[in-house]
Amino acid sequence: MCEPVIFTVEGDLGGDLWLARTGAGDEVTCQRLASRSAPGRTTFAAVVTFEKRVELTLTGPAGEPRGGIREGRTREPDAFVRLDTGYFDLEMCTGTAGGTGSSKWGLRHFGAVAEGVDLLPSGDNAIGGFYGPFFTPENGLINPPEHTTVAVEVVERGPVMHHYRMHGTVPDGLLDELKGKRFAIDWIFTYGTPYFTRVYHVDDFQTVVNGRSVTNKITVGDEFEGGQGELLFDRFAAYGGTRYRAGDPYAEELVTMVAATMAAPRRGAAPKFEEFRRLLTGDMRSAHWDLYWRLFCAWEGALDDEEIRERLARVRAAAHVRADLPDRVWTLAGEPVEVSAVPDETIFPGPASKTAEFHTGTGRAMVWWTSAPSGAFQIVQRRQSGWVNWGTNGENECPELPVGVEIKTAYGMFRDTWADVADQLATPPQVTR
Repeated sequence: MCEPVIFTVEGDLGGDLWLARTGAGDEVTCQRLASRSAPGRTTFAAVVTFEKRVELTLTGPAGEPRGGIREGRTREPDAFVRLDTGYFDLEMCTGTAGGTGSSKWGLRHFGAVAEGVDLLPSGDNAIGGFYGPFFTPENGLINPPEHTTVAVEVVERGPVMHHYRMHGTVPDGLLDELKGKRFAIDWIFTYGTPYFTRVYHVDDFQTVVNGRSVTNKITVGDEFEGGQGELLFDRFAAYGGTRYRAGDPYAEELVTMVAATMAAPRRGAAPKFEEFRRLLTGDMRSAHWDLYWRLFCAWEGALDDEEIRERLARVRAAAHVRADLPDRVWTLAGEPVEVSAVPDETIFPGPASKTAEFHTGTGRAMVWWTSAPSGAFQIVQRRQSGWVNWGTNGENECPELPVGVEIKTAYGMFRDTWADVADQLATPPQVTR
């Protein structure tokens, strides 16, 4: 695996690029990292492929590199940058806060260069959003990529590494303890590497979700789309076996409440309510996932705050009971789970730090490693809409990933080797000087 190596040497070495030579005589481009260097010490990033050990010797400043990360023509109106990393083709967007799927910030297009398949072709879904506890019906919000924008700071930009830092403010919802919070997300991409790294930072907070105290834990959500009837990933697996409960009573109760709200007599309905009435006719199961939520979003203004609170209190009360009924048994699976074959095409696995979703036919796989385990996950593989999700929350939207955890996400033809890939993500190269 082509991996980034970060190393520091004594002295103030000028210039953006240096060359190093391996013990085998190969030249390696090293990018000076301004954000990590300090007076008397210079830090570099290089990418190398090796087994067991490689020795790098700095030889001097470099001119133009022979290869490296390239920027290309963007596709979305709010795109910040389109990157060809030598392995990934991806587009990072800042969002428009328009309240629709196409308003999201994050990675709105993503794929492997060699495969040539966009895992997010419509631009209506994204990798990298974070949700609970801020963006849940309980707080009267649904989705930060849809209801806020981000500003992107360029931390490092060179042929070896691009490091971006997103900055945003969470819109105020219904819960006082979650108002006025800011967030930042660090994204790091390196040349030729089959994974990228990110870390989420959020102002301190404490609230209650699903009857449990939640302190500085969030839901991170990665979305993928194959089109109606098609799944980019049709299995989920956790390292060492998957412990899960199937079905999503909360979503079922929410859909039922959507139907009841649409059918209830109503005078002088807000224009937004009438818009949703038109959108929510037909087969909800094939609709964009966010339509389950948007009717109960205070930001949208379809319902007043008091009605949102009252209706969602009933949803939560019913869902909390159903989630823990005796027939919601835990399944202990030694084999990958076919999520689309279970009720609601949804499972809630237990704690893990190494997880994967893959396609049995094509062999493509997405692999996640987190530097601390998430306490639970929500995995959706919905064949009707073609929507697939990896989320770090448990039942009833309870967030489970601690803020500040490093996430490495790999993609490639890793169906049969994903556990080995996850082990490699967890064990970065050790650098000595």
